[in-house]
Amino acid sequence: MTPILPDTYSKEEKEEIERRHQRLIDAWQTRKEAQDLEAVNKAFYFAVEAHKDQRRRSGEPYIYHPIEVATIAAHDIGLGRTSIICALLHDVVEDTKYTLDDIREMFGEKVERVVDGLTKFDNLEGAESAQAENFKKVISSLSYDIRVVLIKLSDRLHNMRTLDSMPKHKQLKIASETTYIYAPLAYRLGLHAIQIELEDLSLKYTNPTIYYNIRKRMDDARGKRMGELRDFIAPIEAELEKNGIKARAEIKERSINSVWKRMMDKELAFEDLYGSFLVRLITDCPQEQERMECWKIYAVLTNCYRPYTKKLKDWISFPKANGYESLHAVVMGQTGNWVEVQIRSQRMEEIAEKGFGAYYKYKTDSQTESGFDEWLKKAQDLIGSESDNAIEFVDNFKLDLFSDEIYVFTPQGKMMTLPKGSTVLDFAYYIHSEIGDHSIAANVNNQLAQLDRKLTKGDQVEIITSESQHPQEKWFEFLATATAKSRLRSGIKEYRRTFREEGEQKYEEIMRKLDLEPSKANRNEVMNAEKLTSTIDFYYQVATGKIDERAIRNVLKPQSSGNNFVRYITFGLLGNNRDKEETSSITSSGEFDFNVSTCCNPIPGDDVIAFNFPGEPLQIHRSNCPKAIQLSARYGNNIVKARWQPKSEIAFLAELKITALDTAGLLNRMTNLLSNELKLNLHSLHMEAKQDVVEAAISIYVHNTKELDDLIEKLGQLKEIQKVVRKNN
Repeated sequence: MTPILPDTYSKEEKEEIERRHQRLIDAWQTRKEAQDLEAVNKAFYFAVEAHKDQRRRSGEPYIYHPIEVATIAAHDIGLGRTSIICALLHDVVEDTKYTLDDIREMFGEKVERVVDGLTKFDNLEGAESAQAENFKKVISSLSYDIRVVLIKLSDRLHNMRTLDSMPKHKQLKIASETTYIYAPLAYRLGLHAIQIELEDLSLKYTNPTIYYNIRKRMDDARGKRMGELRDFIAPIEAELEKNGIKARAEIKERSINSVWKRMMDKELAFEDLYGSFLVRLITDCPQEQERMECWKIYAVLTNCYRPYTKKLKDWISFPKANGYESLHAVVMGQTGNWVEVQIRSQRMEEIAEKGFGAYYKYKTDSQTESGFDEWLKKAQDLIGSESDNAIEFVDNFKLDLFSDEIYVFTPQGKMMTLPKGSTVLDFAYYIHSEIGDHSIAANVNNQLAQLDRKLTKGDQVEIITSESQHPQEKWFEFLATATAKSRLRSGIKEYRRTFREEGEQKYEEIMRKLDLEPSKANRNEVMNAEKLTSTIDFYYQVATGKIDERAIRNVLKPQSSGNNFVRYITFGLLGNNRDKEETSSITSSGEFDFNVSTCCNPIPGDDVIAFNFPGEPLQIHRSNCPKAIQLSARYGNNIVKARWQPKSEIAFLAELKITALDTAGLLNRMTNLLSNELKLNLHSLHMEAKQDVVEAAISIYVHNTKELDDLIEKLGQLKEIQKVVRKNN
C-alpha cells in the first residue's frame, strides 16, 4: 500500500512529488530488485514526512531538493541503492528533528555513516573558517567512503541549478566555493559532465557579462560550425567504412567556461579560437582491442586531413589520474580552419562522462592499478597525515591533488604522476620517505641535477642517496607538494630525536656551569624565549650548539643595563689578520677588543652594529647583515652602537659581483683599472662565461665606502659591463 503524502502539500505538489519520485526510479541504472525498491521507497516517504513543513527560498517544497540530488546520483553518476537512500536522507539530520541514531535504527550503520559525512557541523565557534571545516569533513570521507563525496557533488550541482532564488552575496559565496573545491573535485573523480556544468554555472554567477556574451557567440556560431563539421566528417566516415572500422562520429561543443579559459590562455578572440566545436570519433570494440582500433582511426583521420603533430595528445598510453583516456588530434579542415578531433572507445567515453562509477563498472580483478586508484591512495595518505588546521588541510589537498599533472619515470621505467611544479626532492619523497630523507642529488635524463630542480613531463629520474645525509629545514624551500612536506616534517622530527640524549647532557653541563638547576621550569623558560614548542627541537638545538651557554645565560641570568654603559665606540683596524676565517681583530679607543665579521665584511663608511657578549670580543656587523638582524632579534639587550674612526690607513676586504658581455680584452681592461688606475690590491678574481655572458666575482681591498663606490662607478663605465653590485654574503 502506498503511503499517503502529508496534507502540508497541495494536490499539485503531491502530484509533482510523485512524478519526481517516478523519474528517480527511472533514472536508477543499477539492478532494481524488489527489496532494493522497497528500501528506496521507504527512504523516500521518510524524507517526504521529515521535510513536510520546510520550503526552499523559492517557495517550493523542500523535498524537491533531496529527490533531485538522488536523481543526479543515480543517473549522472550511476550510483546504486545505498547511495540513493543516503541522497534522499542527506539533509534530514541537519534540518529536521531526526538524529543519526534514528537513521541508524531505520536504515542501518552504512547509511548512518554516509549521512553523518554529509551533515554539516552545527557549532563551529572558535573555528578559523566554518567553510574549511565542512570542506575538510567532506574530503576526509575519501578515507572511508567515497559515496559521501559523490552525493555531496550531486547536492552541490542541484544547489547551483537553483541558485537564482538566492541573494547576490550568497550566489557569489556558493559559486566561489564551487569553483575552488567542488568543480576540481568532480574533475579528479572523472565526472566530466558534472564538472563542466558546475564550472559554467559558477561563471554565470561570478561573471555574468562574460557568461552571457560567450553563450550568445556560441549560439550565433552553432549553425555554421555544425554545417562545416558535418562536411568535415563525411570523408572520414567513408574511409572508416572502406577500411572496415566500426566507429561513429559526434559533434560536440565546449562548455562556456572552457571556451573562456582558452580565450584567456591563448589571448585570442572567440572568432580566432579553434576547438569551440569539435568532433569525437567513438569505436565500440572489445577492451583488449581498444588501443589498436583508436590508432587505426587516427591513421584514417590523417589520411583525410593534415595533422598538427605538435598538438597530438596521447591520453591512451598515459591516462590521466582520473581515469580519462583518449587520443586528441588537431587537423586542418577543408575550410582552412583547424579542427580538434577526439578518438576513444565506448568504454573510454563512459568513463570520461561518468568517471568513478563507469570506471569500476569496467574494472576487472586482474586489471592493474590505474591512475585513479593511485590518486585515491594519495588522497587517503594526505588525509591521514595532515594537521588539524582546516584551512591548511584544504589548501594542501588542492595543491597536491587538484593541480595539473606531469608524468615522470623511474630508472626501471615505471611511470609516476606528480603535481606540476614538483622537484627532484618531491619525487624522492613520493617514492619513499627514507629515500627523501637521504637524498643528495639526482640523475635526470642521465645528467646530474640538484634537489631543487623542477621536473618536466617525461623526465627519467634516479635519486642519489647517502647514509650520512639527513633531512634539513631548508629543504622546505625545495618542495612543491604537501605530501613531500609532510614526510620531510616527520623525517626532521625523527632525525632530531636521535640528539635527545646528547642534548640533555649538554644542557645539564651548561646549567651546572651557570650554577642553575636543570629543571623543567628553567628549560621551558628558555624554550619560550627561543619560540620552541617541542623538547625534541630544544635538545637538538642544544646538542648542535644553536642554543649555547650564552643563549641560556641571557634568558636565565640577564645582564644588567650597566654593562652597556658605552653607547658609542670608536674603532679602527690596526692590523689585518687575513688568515683567520671568521673575523679580523681590531682595537678601539676604549678598553674593548673587537672582531669584524666576515659574513658581511663591514668597511669604514658602512652603518655598523656591535654586540657585547660577556667574556667575548665585541662582534661588528653591517647593520643590514642577516646575521646581525637575527642577533638583534634574539639578543637585543646586548647591542652596542658603534662607529668608525674618521680616518683609517688600513684596507678592508670587499666583494663585488659583475655581469658583463663576453668580449675580447675584458679581463685586461678590468685589471688595468683596478691595479694601474685606482692602485687597489686585488685579493681574488673568478670569472665564468656562459654563452655570451660573463659572471665575475672580485674580492678587493679598499679603505672605505667612498673608495668602493668610485670603483663601482668606474667599472660601470666600461662598455661591456652591464651590472656591478656589492655582495652582501
